[in-house]
Amino acid sequence: MNDPVSPADALRHRLATLLDGLPPREAAQAVDRLIANYRGTTPTDAPILRHRADVAAYAAYRMPATYEAVRSALEAFAEAVPDWTPRSHVDLGGGTGAATWAVTATWNGTRPVTVLDWSEPALTLGQEIATANPALRDTRWQRSRIGAALTLESTDLVTVSYVLNELTAPDRAALVAAAAAAAQAVVIVEAGTPDGYARVIEARDRLIAAGFHIAAPCPHSAACPIVPGEDWCHFSARVSRSSLHRQVKGGSLAYEDEKFAYVAAARIPVAPAPSRVVRRPQIRKGQVLLDLCETDEHLDRRTVTKRHGDLYKAARDATWGDPWPPADRP
Repeated sequence: MNDPVSPADALRHRLATLLDGLPPREAAQAVDRLIANYRGTTPTDAPILRHRADVAAYAAYRMPATYEAVRSALEAFAEAVPDWTPRSHVDLGGGTGAATWAVTATWNGTRPVTVLDWSEPALTLGQEIATANPALRDTRWQRSRIGAALTLESTDLVTVSYVLNELTAPDRAALVAAAAAAAQAVVIVEAGTPDGYARVIEARDRLIAAGFHIAAPCPHSAACPIVPGEDWCHFSARVSRSSLHRQVKGGSLAYEDEKFAYVAAARIPVAPAPSRVVRRPQIRKGQVLLDLCETDEHLDRRTVTKRHGDLYKAARDATWGDPWPPADRP
């Protein structure tokens, strides 16, 4: 019996199949337009992804990285709600559906899924790509304006990935309010930049005000201990590049690291990590330095040495974004 194909591998294969006919030069030009648009100011009534070539380039350029970032956030969330599985899912501004793939990689089974986006070409390509994932074959791909007029039906899970940066401040507030009113759980992912973190913190505050409990990455639902303007909270996900991905992005490495910021919150009871590793661990001779966000609302640097025995071994294996201590350690 053949081993089942992982969602990540199925996604990469499907992207390569769908984009095989797009000339590399056209793909590169579309990527350049995409980058220019994302670095500029995009009004909320003008979708960035307007043409098939743009959407195809976007899928090659961004879907694998978006998938890994959202999957990492969902994995941390799932650890905080181990007995909960979403029975329905709405992906706001989902475009070609990377977050829907990440949900299927996090929780087994099928569920009603709706992707809302204002770009018809993105929705069309997302539907084509989703045929490679049995859990997504009945997904609704619906064109919808993402902004102040947004209304949602009741659902268990709402995901919002790399969307807030495209919206005005009033539309961001309206989106978070609509998600909070409709969902039992909300997971928001943004770029791992100071501005992306600021948008995540703004959404985090609104979710807490709406009665949500923070499940991840924070070990508490109190104020973030990071001083605005001095630092920002973000994490990293390793992304495997296909040959097509390397061609479109103009890189030679077989991987890249996607930096992202996120918040995962729920109305249901949550069990957040006791603390979380918020920087890459520093491994030195006989010791490991861990930068932690703690339950009592402060940041701390913990030194774990060989004298700590098994905990030292766990610290050497710890990665950026992990809960600390590990669940099987005191």
